[in-house]
Amino acid sequence: MSPKWLGKCPSCNGWNCFAEEPLPDPDAGGRPDLVFGGKPLPIGDIPAEEGKRMLTGMAEIDRVLGGGLVSGSAILVGGEPGIGKSTLMLQVMQNLAAGGRRVLYVSGEESAAQIKLRADRIGAQAKDLLVLVEVSLEKILEQINAVDPAVVVIDSVQTVYSSSLMSAPGSVGQVREASSRLILAAKKNAVPVFLIGHVTKDGSIAGPKVLEHMVDTVLYFEGDSGHAYRIIRSIKNRFGPANEIGVFEMRDRGLEEVPNPSAFFLAERPENAPGSVVVTSLEGTRPILVEIQSLVAQSNLGMPRRTAIGVDSNRVSLLVAVLERICGLHLGGSDIFLNVAGGVRVEEPAVDLGIVAALASSFLDRPVDPRTVVLGEVGLTGEVRAVSQMDMRIKEAARLGFNRCIIPKTSSPSAAAAEKISVTAIGSLAELLENLF
Repeated sequence: MSPKWLGKCPSCNGWNCFAEEPLPDPDAGGRPDLVFGGKPLPIGDIPAEEGKRMLTGMAEIDRVLGGGLVSGSAILVGGEPGIGKSTLMLQVMQNLAAGGRRVLYVSGEESAAQIKLRADRIGAQAKDLLVLVEVSLEKILEQINAVDPAVVVIDSVQTVYSSSLMSAPGSVGQVREASSRLILAAKKNAVPVFLIGHVTKDGSIAGPKVLEHMVDTVLYFEGDSGHAYRIIRSIKNRFGPANEIGVFEMRDRGLEEVPNPSAFFLAERPENAPGSVVVTSLEGTRPILVEIQSLVAQSNLGMPRRTAIGVDSNRVSLLVAVLERICGLHLGGSDIFLNVAGGVRVEEPAVDLGIVAALASSFLDRPVDPRTVVLGEVGLTGEVRAVSQMDMRIKEAARLGFNRCIIPKTSSPSAAAAEKISVTAIGSLAELLENLF
């Protein structure tokens, strides 16, 4: 505790780490606005009905949320500047308002005229879509109580400030204070609240990490300015599966849903091109087929280049070492470039075998059968390990017209899945090279 601002903390010797917070009045019994006022109950007597979820009118958003909006939930939406967070939230609010629900869109970054221009572009004209331009937390809470909306959007939480703190909007203390009071209001009034958050230059949501712990759901809006697609991914979800994704395409009239992402990512795939391999990645509960492209070329540099886009570069270096050591492919003097086509990023180890197949195909200059899907995890000794949800992955490949799937021996698909596609089971990278070309 300090009566004034200090540049250096006398306790931890850190600079500019003091955060201003209001002191509670001891005679008032704390802060009444941050009190639930509940009593202890036996766990068997607590009602646990989730209730009917509120559908947003966008199937991809409902999928990411776990089936729709839950009453009283707090959802944090982060993403790069200009990626489409405000546009997406305005489209969701338009759908809810068109269904007869009164919704409140609070903006602290744009004027009402700017929001109206965006609304005209995407066709948001519902009379129950209310817009409030305000940055005062107390005024926002007052309007929420007066309007009694079904859903609230705060765009963005870093612009909201409380008069009880003297620090600037966006500071750690202000973000924590505004978020805690808005989340508490959502819980008390059973009103879902979307909090749009800024991100730092390294891609994480700005403000204290406790902000992500406080909310029920954390959604990241991903995408690249060079591609039309956008992906919204659930990093945390108390009411549904995490790592679920929804895919959108940016158009003139806003974001449009992509119901079949696999076909979207494979639309421009070249056939009979060395270095091109299709893999099945599981994003949440959704299998997605993506194309991995590799280019292996003789290097004229003392230290060959290693570039990986869409996959972990450290994982690629590991797989290159395994290929060279186990399979005898001399990649040490070659430049290696690896890319996941379409700009999507895949993280799971099930794509290891696809990366190895793409590297081998490019190095040997031999194309892989364009109707073959490769999936499996690769160990350091060259063994091919099992992956989860094999039936789901195989069925997705068969649905898109693929006729062959190379999988680990230890992954046994069901008879129903094996009937739809020819399955080749392998146990090592040596067997992969024998069956790949």
